[in-house]
Amino acid sequence: MSLTPVHIEFIAVGALWTIGLSAIGFIGGSVLGFSMALARISPSPLLRRLASGYIQIVQGTPLLVTLFLFYFGLAVIGLDSLPAIVAAGLGLVIYSSAFLAEIWRGCLESVPKTQWEAAECLALSRWQRMTRVILPQAMRIATAPTVGFLVQIVKNTSLASVVGFVELAQAGKLVNNTIFEPFTVFIVVAVFYFAICYPLSAWSRSLERKLNVGRR
Repeated sequence: MSLTPVHIEFIAVGALWTIGLSAIGFIGGSVLGFSMALARISPSPLLRRLASGYIQIVQGTPLLVTLFLFYFGLAVIGLDSLPAIVAAGLGLVIYSSAFLAEIWRGCLESVPKTQWEAAECLALSRWQRMTRVILPQAMRIATAPTVGFLVQIVKNTSLASVVGFVELAQAGKLVNNTIFEPFTVFIVVAVFYFAICYPLSAWSRSLERKLNVGRR
């Protein structure tokens, strides 16, 4: 049996789920990650330690283990298991938040100290200093690496198959189990991944050149 349009359509649906799961992970991770980045540069030692501990734990734990914990962990303590998409989404949100927090913390701290001092001299509040002076400059630096990390999120969605979520890689596996043509099937899967990831990678490089981050 060979690959048919029906099989390709099934893989394409898996690709759409991959894009959707990536969006969940990136948007949720951005909200939580930004909070962690601000906590990492907070004047409060307690907030800095808590944020640092969270980031170290998440970055030191494989995403695969995080997904297992969200999907199977609740059953261990007697609660109902989460749906696969919820477990996969939460796992990616936690994973993304830790890495985005460190990316953005580095970008915030790369803003010259003179800019921070100048904002203080203007008697701006901490919120005003951050929103009117620091963030606009940090966003310029952070744009390219953030888009680049989004590519990693897309590729890491393939791990969601371990909790039963049918994304692009799992869709390819299911099709292959039907027709037993792994080379053909996974070439198609690779083409879909390339179609998703390459524009993002190209956009990241374009932004880096446009913003001239590497020469600043």
